[in-house]
Amino acid sequence: MSAVESLSIAEVPSQSFEIRPLDETLGAEVIGLDLSRSLNLEDFSLIHRAYLEHKVLVFRDQRITPEQQIAFSRRFGPLQIHVLKQFLLAGHPEVFIISNILENDRPIGLGDAGKFWHSDLSYKELPSLGAMLHAQILPEEGGDTLFADQQRAYETLPDALKKAIEGRRANHSYTATYAKPKLEGDWRPVLTEQQLAEVKEVIHPVVRTHPETGRKGLFVSESFTTRILDLPEDESRQILNELFAHSIRPEFIYRHQWQAHDLLFWDNRALIHLATGCPNELPRKMYRTTIQGDAPF
Repeated sequence: MSAVESLSIAEVPSQSFEIRPLDETLGAEVIGLDLSRSLNLEDFSLIHRAYLEHKVLVFRDQRITPEQQIAFSRRFGPLQIHVLKQFLLAGHPEVFIISNILENDRPIGLGDAGKFWHSDLSYKELPSLGAMLHAQILPEEGGDTLFADQQRAYETLPDALKKAIEGRRANHSYTATYAKPKLEGDWRPVLTEQQLAEVKEVIHPVVRTHPETGRKGLFVSESFTTRILDLPEDESRQILNELFAHSIRPEFIYRHQWQAHDLLFWDNRALIHLATGCPNELPRKMYRTTIQGDAPF
């Protein structure tokens, strides 16, 4: 369901909940909201505004089904189906499984998802508006997720670097770091020709304007951005390396330490994020839904 709601939704009773900022960097936790129940227009509007303000929302203790996660995600827009279809939840292709668990010696999900800083699906013509990640099984240690504010990163760029990227565009490729190992026990399936055809290179602005708030932010990442157009290769690489380093300064970062049944919802138009990994012997399973955004400008 889109943000334009039906009258039946408007008639749903309001819920009592609190939106509590997590720290001065970004992020807020939503306490007391039950996403297994429908949200009326007023409650949904409050969540939407908090999402734009805080960029990461943590919905605590959500005992929801995949169907309910899908339904809530669709309130923000159409959902995107991941190219690694072997890791889609049976019967629910909108849900992508992130997991290091093996069943019959076969992985049930992508075990090393998010191993480099990235914005989800920036390698698509229409990248992700945002993503929701629901904790199913958490490891006893590790597994934190980091988020870096790319609007603050852009606003604090040195003037010379800001001028160097003004009006520039860059290539994004899903395969840029796809097979590059980083975490212990990295394993990824070989992409088929059909899968490769779904993830051809795209071009996006280096600095994008948020379509809802109007704020500008960096839109490059070490995971998917390969080069800046119309620059010599060495100059492109130097600028990208400077942007990558600046974009993850500690003052821009929120570290999420997962609690049981957390549901995270983050803004891919304003943030990049990173999975820190966990020991292979500690099982982890997450369900992700991804909401389609618009063409960056």
